Amino acid sequence: MSVTKTKADAKPATKKKSPAREWFDSILFAVVAATLIRWLFMEAFTIPTPSMENSLLVGDFLFVSKLHYGTRTTSTPLQVPLTHQKIWGTNIPSYSDAIRLPMYRLPGFTHVKNGDVVVFNVPPKYLNDNIDYPVDLKTNYIKRCIGIPGDVIEIRRQDVYVNGKLFPRPPQAEHEYFVKTSQVMDEAFFRRYNIVNDFRDPSNPTYNWQPLEEYNDSTKSSVQVGYRINTTEQVANQFKSFDWVKSVEPIMDKPGEQAPGIYGSPVYNWNRDNFGPLTIPKEGATVQLNEKTIVLYGPVIEKYEGNENVEVTPTSVKIDGKPITSYTFKQDYYFMMGDNRHNSLDSRFWGFVPADHIVGKAVFVWMSIDPNPDGFFNKIRWSRLFRIID
Repeated sequence: MSVTKTKADAKPATKKKSPAREWFDSILFAVVAATLIRWLFMEAFTIPTPSMENSLLVGDFLFVSKLHYGTRTTSTPLQVPLTHQKIWGTNIPSYSDAIRLPMYRLPGFTHVKNGDVVVFNVPPKYLNDNIDYPVDLKTNYIKRCIGIPGDVIEIRRQDVYVNGKLFPRPPQAEHEYFVKTSQVMDEAFFRRYNIVNDFRDPSNPTYNWQPLEEYNDSTKSSVQVGYRINTTEQVANQFKSFDWVKSVEPIMDKPGEQAPGIYGSPVYNWNRDNFGPLTIPKEGATVQLNEKTIVLYGPVIEKYEGNENVEVTPTSVKIDGKPITSYTFKQDYYFMMGDNRHNSLDSRFWGFVPADHIVGKAVFVWMSIDPNPDGFFNKIRWSRLFRIID
């Protein structure tokens, strides 16, 4: 009896993968999938500083949409997946400069709007460990967009005006207040109102409440008179209703008083509470250059417009050795501020955010862990889980 083998019968059996190979393939697939999701659609971030309190708290974990404003292509393709600047737990750079590509933005379904909470790569070199990182690898910051391209922004006695109209304060925005009291208040009291000091980093502690003392000439000693607190307007108004609170006054810089480190100094007498008016650069807009405008737009022309051989002095701007008296901007810019207005390093100090530095729109908090919990069981802030960011 003869047996005829079919083509299927003649095919050799597929070699079974080893457990190690199966693990490798699974991990490779997971890394590729996570990298694509992180680049194209959404990325997870955490809030490390109090600059957005009380809208966002230290320990909030949030998702940021890349689709809203359009995903950027990377300028550094030679990069360890799922890293940013350094390889985890080391000081070893996670990327190579051997290949640098031009960066483009894919179409999004909206644009940055006034009031959006935005993640961006912070522009100044000194906020990036004084390292000249590629744009998409600069340190990530999160702030609220106050001004969009072409807007004129101004701050008058802490109130923000955009194009002459009052910009509404975020409901949970914080400012500094002096609370004059006849009683001593402790940490437990302030915690009830979400006013908590953070000493996790001893070299840079965050004081949201501090006792203030006044020297008494008659007794030749210091006497506590009240507290400096950082809180919302709503909580400050609550304090006013307490019998033992004599007064609650906002702590505010005076108009016309120049503060060191403010953008536009020393030409303009601006401070954190009184700033502008300032026109935000817009693609295609032209500005005349003189001593008043060079201090505002000279750094933009030099650092963020892709110009080479730029020389900026307080009185002149040269490109390729040729003096220019006007300049037309090549891209849009934005003005960002933290909701914690007296504890935020933002555009009032370092200027504009270029359009190519925009990462995405913060959409919701998926987890929140209190770094200074009042007991183990209060570690997770349950009320903040899956909170939409507005």
